[in-house]
Amino acid sequence: MNRTAAEWIGTVFYIGKLPLAPGTWASLIAVICWYFLFQDVNPIVLPAISIFIFLIGAMAADTIVRDSKEHDPSRIVIDEWVGQWLALSMMPVTVTTGVVGFISFRIFDITKIGPVRWAEKLPGGWGVMADDVIAGIMAYFILLLFYYFTS
Repeated sequence: MNRTAAEWIGTVFYIGKLPLAPGTWASLIAVICWYFLFQDVNPIVLPAISIFIFLIGAMAADTIVRDSKEHDPSRIVIDEWVGQWLALSMMPVTVTTGVVGFISFRIFDITKIGPVRWAEKLPGGWGVMADDVIAGIMAYFILLLFYYFTS
């Protein structure tokens, strides 16, 4: 992938270049976009889009990792976007879902609990993306539990 395109995609239009916690900014903006874009959309659309973004993100991240020689540069935030959207997939589009999904995803992403740490060790762009996918899936199960116990 072209270096310029990789930067645009990997940083999600330069969100990843924001100072102080670019991953948190990317997750927050992903939640806001989810809230406004997926109100009346078939629930299967979000995971389908997330898979597509994952594949493009892995290529972009791989290019950036190879060029920068860093394992997981903090400016790459497409992985947070994908993980956050996976956490919110097939869930009711509400402020509550957004808040619980955001907090649980960020906790798993930052702490790198269990399989999240293992996935991070994959090589290149796959490792950059995979840990956030696992964190997103774990956050999805937290949302399932949340709705099970609150409904």
